[in-house]
Amino acid sequence: MEKKSIFNWSGGKDSALCLYHVLQQKEYRVEKLLTTLSGATQRVSMHGVREELLNQQAQSTGLPLQKIYLPEQASMSAYNQLMEQTMRPLQEQGIQYAIFGDINLQDLRAYRERQLEQVNMKAVFPLWGRSTAELVHEFISLGFKAVVVSVNERLLDASYVGRQLDASFLNELPDNVDPAGENGEFHTFVFDGPIFKEPVKYKLGEKVRKTYGPPANQDDNCFSKQDKPTYDTAFWFCDLLPA
Repeated sequence: MEKKSIFNWSGGKDSALCLYHVLQQKEYRVEKLLTTLSGATQRVSMHGVREELLNQQAQSTGLPLQKIYLPEQASMSAYNQLMEQTMRPLQEQGIQYAIFGDINLQDLRAYRERQLEQVNMKAVFPLWGRSTAELVHEFISLGFKAVVVSVNERLLDASYVGRQLDASFLNELPDNVDPAGENGEFHTFVFDGPIFKEPVKYKLGEKVRKTYGPPANQDDNCFSKQDKPTYDTAFWFCDLLPA
C-alpha cells in the first residue's frame, strides 16, 4: 500500500528529479504538490518564477497544487507557525509523509525533521547523499529541460541567468560552484521532461538584480549558533514570461 504524502515542490531541477523517482518507485502516493510563494509578488520563493508558470507546470504533472503565501521579510518563527498551520490539517487528512528534494545539507534536513515531528509527520529525502554531479547529469540524460532563473551574484554573474541547464552551462561553472547548485548558487525552472504531459511554454524576460537584507530574527532559525552561516544578499534573476 502506497504511503500518502505531500511533495514539497520548488519547480526546480532537484524537485523534478526527486518527483520522477518517487513516481517510479511507487512507495509513496503523492496527494499534492506544496509550494511557497511571496505574498507580495506572487512568485516562487528564491526562484522568482511567476505564479502563472508554476500553475502550468503543476498542471502538466497532473498533480494538485497547494500554495503557501509568505509575508514579506517573515521571521523564522512566523514561517514555522505558518508551516505548522498548513501541515497539521494535512496530517489530519491521513498524510503522514513530506517529501523533499534535498541532497546533502544536514542542518536543513535536521530542521525539516524537527518541524514535522511537531505535527506527527515524517520527512523523506529520496535523493539524499547522492553525488550532485551524478544527479545533474542524470537529470539531463532523462530528458529534463530547465532554464536558470536566478544566481548568487557572489559566485555567478548575470550572464548565467536565462540559460538552459545543459552540458555547456555545467562546463562553464567556476570550480567553487556545485554542479547542482545545492548551496544556493543558482536556481532553475523545469519546463519539460518525463514527469510532464506537455512542455511549459515561456519567453525570456528582463534580467533584474535584487538585494536583500539578512533574514529577520537570525538567531531564531534552523542552524545552531556556532554554525550560523553568513547570508548572501545580492542575486540576479531572469524573468520568465508565459508564452
